[in-house]
Amino acid sequence: MRSVQTYDRFPLSSIKPLDHLQGYRQHCLTQTRAVLAAGSSPREFSPITGARLVAAGEIEGIPYARCPQTGSLFLAQMPSSSEWAQLLSNVTRHRVSSAGFHSTLVQSRTDNVYAPKLDWIQETLRLQEIIKPRLLQASTFPSEFTRLLTESGLFSEVLTCDEMSWSLGLNPPQPKEADVQASILLESLDRVSDPVVLLRGIAALLIEGGLLFVTALVSSGFDMAVLGLKNQYLYPPDRANCFSLEGLTMLLLNAGFSLIEVSTPGVLDVEIVLAHLKKDPSMTLSTFERQIVRSDSQMQEAFQAFLQQQRWSSYARIVARKIENVKK
Repeated sequence: MRSVQTYDRFPLSSIKPLDHLQGYRQHCLTQTRAVLAAGSSPREFSPITGARLVAAGEIEGIPYARCPQTGSLFLAQMPSSSEWAQLLSNVTRHRVSSAGFHSTLVQSRTDNVYAPKLDWIQETLRLQEIIKPRLLQASTFPSEFTRLLTESGLFSEVLTCDEMSWSLGLNPPQPKEADVQASILLESLDRVSDPVVLLRGIAALLIEGGLLFVTALVSSGFDMAVLGLKNQYLYPPDRANCFSLEGLTMLLLNAGFSLIEVSTPGVLDVEIVLAHLKKDPSMTLSTFERQIVRSDSQMQEAFQAFLQQQRWSSYARIVARKIENVKK
């Protein structure tokens, strides 16, 4: 099983600056509160282990729960699947609108977020000797990545489907039965109401040996471990689920996949902690954590490289292979 490091470097301000995020974050929290207030049900059990979830705390009044066996975090209450799907659609359109923070970062996000993901997919296909597969992208649309996938020339066809389709009991597009060679979930598992149902739906379309590309924020990463629920990048609905790396890999194994690559090639853990400390200088840090954030840039880069090596960054990417038929 591969674990890949990256030597790419870019500042937090080029993809998701903390200050610029606040308007979108507050919009998400407001919309989530309204949907939950209209009716919701508790999430009692971990979708990974089946263990009873325990209270983890609140994010601005919205409760989260924790899987006691893996440390993964979950929004403690969920509305109906149809209400959640509508909420995801609403906040996604807001994010990419002129009122959202993405509109001013289109080129830098293409260069620093999406182009490296495309390179990752291309290199994996080369290593696996897969030429021009049919790709299924599951997402909440509009997706900024769809055009790049289509224009890349890497795929014979790019199919798209809404990531909440299975939770709603709807069928994704199936031009031919079970002939998709690859699928991609960019942080989809972070936000869908039922990640197990989503994975089963994807697995039902993949051929035997088909590849699944997954990216996710993970609760086991450095900035998540330091900041916990005070991390400003953790909020619903985008982060209704925040798996630990252990929890994420278990989820995929339980769904009938084997693991080809498990990496945490994040480059922003230390900078995210620094941004939070700048925003709140009174923030509590351990002696070790303060040593890291007060060190020079060379030391911080070395520490970030160490986090990548040990799979302790909060940005995870995984390549998995379907090993058995999974019924929807």
